[in-house]
Amino acid sequence: MRASVSIGYLVAALTMGGCAELTEHPATRSAIEIDTSRGAFLGSEAGVFSADGVPDDWWRLYQDPTLDALVQDAIAANTDLRVAAASLARSQAALRLANGARDPETSLNLTPGFARQSAEEQLKGSEPLPSLWVYNLGASVSYQVDLFGQITRTIEAAGADVAASQAARDSVRVTVIAETTRAYLEACSAAREKAVAIRQVDVQARRVALTRRLTSGGRAIDLDVVRLAAQEDQIRANVPQIEAKRQVALFRVAALTGRTPAELPVAVEGCQREPRINSALPIGDGAALLGRRPDVRQAERALRAAHARVGVAMGDLYPKIVLGASIGSAGLIKDALDAGTNKFSIGPLISWQFPNRSNARARIQAQQADEDAAAARFDGVLLTALRETESALAVYARDLDAREALDAARQKAYRAAMDTERLFAGGRQGASAVLDAARTSTETEQAVAAMDTRLAADQVALFLALGGGWQGIPKTR
Repeated sequence: MRASVSIGYLVAALTMGGCAELTEHPATRSAIEIDTSRGAFLGSEAGVFSADGVPDDWWRLYQDPTLDALVQDAIAANTDLRVAAASLARSQAALRLANGARDPETSLNLTPGFARQSAEEQLKGSEPLPSLWVYNLGASVSYQVDLFGQITRTIEAAGADVAASQAARDSVRVTVIAETTRAYLEACSAAREKAVAIRQVDVQARRVALTRRLTSGGRAIDLDVVRLAAQEDQIRANVPQIEAKRQVALFRVAALTGRTPAELPVAVEGCQREPRINSALPIGDGAALLGRRPDVRQAERALRAAHARVGVAMGDLYPKIVLGASIGSAGLIKDALDAGTNKFSIGPLISWQFPNRSNARARIQAQQADEDAAAARFDGVLLTALRETESALAVYARDLDAREALDAARQKAYRAAMDTERLFAGGRQGASAVLDAARTSTETEQAVAAMDTRLAADQVALFLALGGGWQGIPKTR
């Protein structure tokens, strides 16, 4: 990434296709520049990552039907998504309300009654006037002319709020999908780690039993038994901790998918090994990242809304013009709708308030300050998106290196354990050496299992940073 373009230009070009351009307030121009000459991420190592675009349904790369079903359930029933959907509906209602300002306003009234006018009020002396049945019927229509664009700006701001709410809902969807996947993988990984820990306990228990026999024959001392028994207890203590981690992950899966813990499917609780993606991870490039992440879109729309509200505030400095017409009839009921009772009116209504100019300017400056803050948040979201993605790439690549080293150690420890058993079978090695080699082998296996758990979490963190998963509601294949 060497050639530089402004962040504002990037998002206008990549994420806001088809939208009207902002008339920028000078303070909203980004001071940050992003290199885009090669587009690829700094951490996109060949063989580990692929330049292919991130699939919308990235969790299907694990090829696990149980996980696919959990994601579907989470999208359908997650409570955070329901809240986000309600917020979007509220924004859409506000937009309809703002659009209503462009529609003519109409009114119709009918007032029948039995009345008597004051004689003195009519300057006809003090004698009472007769009481009569009277009526007043009228209809009117009015339309505000948006001469200075205040209504347009209000609608623009409301429309940007709707788009920001849509992006916020998409952002929640991305998070919910990632957290559901993460919780499921953690539950499966914990089950695998628990099985390895139980094997470790078994190996250590055999070492303790062997040492007791050696002590009985005078070939070991009680201190050796106590020391090894303490190690057994320490290893055994890991088992309930791992089980607790597994149960917590299962409870998270239940909550994310809108279930109580007792309602979890049997297939989820029965998972004994985390699914893995063994191919290079598709990550796309930096330009696609900025166009895909919904939080970037949300921040850009919030900036548009803030800019539009500056125009709304400025509209208070200018007059408001309303065109209107009314027709009606008023008089005695017995003469209803006679020519003498009819009336009409057509003409403009011009109202111009002259508020304290310093107060009006202060309100405009406050809106401009909000706009500047929105621009700063926008820049921050872009930088965060790049930081999170590059960090996730680096962590995953280095953890893969660590996993490769641990796997090599596991294989060597396994071969050593097998060789020791063959020597023992030939009478050339004692049982204690066999158990020591078996313990080393299970310890390296435990380390590999823990690293696989970490890699699964790294994969989810990377896909979360890449912003995939919001593009429409996934469908079962």
